[in-house]
Amino acid sequence: MFLNRVFSRWTALAGLLVSLAVTAGLFALSATTDVETAPESGAPSASEAAKVARIVSAFPESAGTSIWVVYDSASDLTDTQLETINANLSEITAEFTDIPMLPGAQVSDDGQSAVGIIPLEKTNVVEDQKERYAAIAELANADLTDVKVYLSGPEGFAIDISNVFAGADFTLLAVTASVVVVLLLVTYRSPILWIIPLAVVGVADQLAGRMAEYVATLLDQKLDASVTGILSVLVFGAGTNYALLLISRYREELIRTESKAEAMAKAVRGVTPAILASGGTVLLVMATLLFAQLDSNFNLGLAGLVGIAVAMAAGILVLPFALVVWPRGIFWPRVPRFGQVAAKESLWARAGAGIARRPVLTGLASVVVALVLAIPALSIQSGLTQAERFMSTPDAVVGQTILTDKFEAFQGSRATVVSPDSDVDQVVESLDSRSDVTAVAAGSSAGGYTLVSVTLDHESESDDAKAAIVDVRDELDSVGDGTAMVGGVDAVVVDTEAAIDADEALIFPTVLAIVFLMLVIVLRALVAPALLLATVVASYFAAIGASWFLFQLIWGFPALDANVFVLSFLFLVALGIDYNMFLMTRVKEESEVVEGGVPTGIRQGMIRALGATGGVITSAGVLLAAVFAVLGVLPLITLTQIGVIVCVGVLLDTLLVRTVVVPSLTFMVGERMWWPRRPAASVSTTK
Repeated sequence: MFLNRVFSRWTALAGLLVSLAVTAGLFALSATTDVETAPESGAPSASEAAKVARIVSAFPESAGTSIWVVYDSASDLTDTQLETINANLSEITAEFTDIPMLPGAQVSDDGQSAVGIIPLEKTNVVEDQKERYAAIAELANADLTDVKVYLSGPEGFAIDISNVFAGADFTLLAVTASVVVVLLLVTYRSPILWIIPLAVVGVADQLAGRMAEYVATLLDQKLDASVTGILSVLVFGAGTNYALLLISRYREELIRTESKAEAMAKAVRGVTPAILASGGTVLLVMATLLFAQLDSNFNLGLAGLVGIAVAMAAGILVLPFALVVWPRGIFWPRVPRFGQVAAKESLWARAGAGIARRPVLTGLASVVVALVLAIPALSIQSGLTQAERFMSTPDAVVGQTILTDKFEAFQGSRATVVSPDSDVDQVVESLDSRSDVTAVAAGSSAGGYTLVSVTLDHESESDDAKAAIVDVRDELDSVGDGTAMVGGVDAVVVDTEAAIDADEALIFPTVLAIVFLMLVIVLRALVAPALLLATVVASYFAAIGASWFLFQLIWGFPALDANVFVLSFLFLVALGIDYNMFLMTRVKEESEVVEGGVPTGIRQGMIRALGATGGVITSAGVLLAAVFAVLGVLPLITLTQIGVIVCVGVLLDTLLVRTVVVPSLTFMVGERMWWPRRPAASVSTTK
């Protein structure tokens, strides 16, 4: 009765106004940022490579940066072209440095490429960096024909990565909103109704982004474009799913109940447990990431916690008010009328009855399909280099490739060693004795440490280079007092891979345990949770296999990013279980309905639950899959891979696991699904 009064016309309007006021207040209180940042590529903050980077930042050499101007031609550079190149480099030097004269450009052995290295003053103001970059590019290209110019090096990479993600937030939001609009129109077939959930979820998305940035700032963290991109998709996907579930139940109750307030009260009571269980599961899974070693995983967990909490609040507290203040006409042209009788039995109810007649056959067929889809996973390659992580190759990467191919000075793997001043001679001697070290040079000192530059005779980011970094670290542990540390690009790769391995060891079992315990709490059983969890894990492996086939066939990706396994598992298990949770909570509800003095039982409960939830869960699954696929508009291969794997996995969960596998298992196991609980329905499971 209390909820009936809450959703009466004027009370609901007041509730909506209060919700809007609270939302506005949260917008005002949260921090704002207009700066788009690219994904971090540094080592985990607690790693050895990160410690080296922090120590090196105090050295005089780190006070500035540099840009490498790379010239490349299809034929030998002429004397005239070389004169122009040197003149342009002199102009750049005069404009942006205090150096009176810089050596001329270095020319490659084949005579087709040249490079000039320009030292620059370091600045953290992005706009200043971009203006300087544009000016250097203009000067570097002046009066040149038949020569391509690429700006590489530290400053070149910084600007190119920034440019790659420029406008990414707006693009992602626009494409995501467009996809949601189309799918809501198809789902509701109403020119009006879709506006309400889209408005609520859209505001929730913007608020979640602002609140996540604010919380991250309080914890001295920074959310990059990859994290905010996934956050937006997560809020839109989860928020719209909650909206679909509520609106579907509200429509059911409007047919059964004359009062809109009473219908909404029943709908809220019906879906709130499922939304709380579903959202609570995702919240706990996101909280697991707070113990991750990889900084990007920690930040994603932080943002995900805020995002899902906002999405749940929007679905349970705001959307009901936003719907009930409007008349039934918002469903036009399919307006639900009180007492309306369905024209025919639901397609999903008929499908459930069909599966009930042959549960073993349909279950085995589904298992065969899943196994076939999972087979390509046996040939998966993992591990992408920094240059391979972008959908399109930035100029800085092209320039670096030219330098590596044509200039001996840029070949090999470079490491940075920081040694205590007292041990530097021993460290240099130890490094110099290695057969795979081609150059060792002790540099300046600061803060009790001496900088030692090392060049290894291995290709950067190769398995040999990574193995050499591990060996060097082990050797230096016994040199002097054993506190010398190794950093650099390959050290970052080694430490990042180690962090990913540690995160996998933490996240995989923890997420499975969380999901299982939530299912046990919601269903008050042990058998059903175990079987449901097994189906979702199976669909994960099928999704990985099917996606790898697509990556090879369509995109030609060389490998999966190492962290993709963790994130796709996390999203698929946490979100994929939602649909089984929505279904089984309805099965539990329907099987406890008393008819003729006895409960209907799990068999009839499953058929009715499929009929009631089949359409909405399928719509929710298709929508969530499409929203995650939108991650492909972002320029990182990692995000495209996550988006495709989650898309495929959610479709499998929605169209195969929830539709066929779970009903088949339920019909085969029967009332034992609720073990150790012994429902009274066990006496009426057969007809």
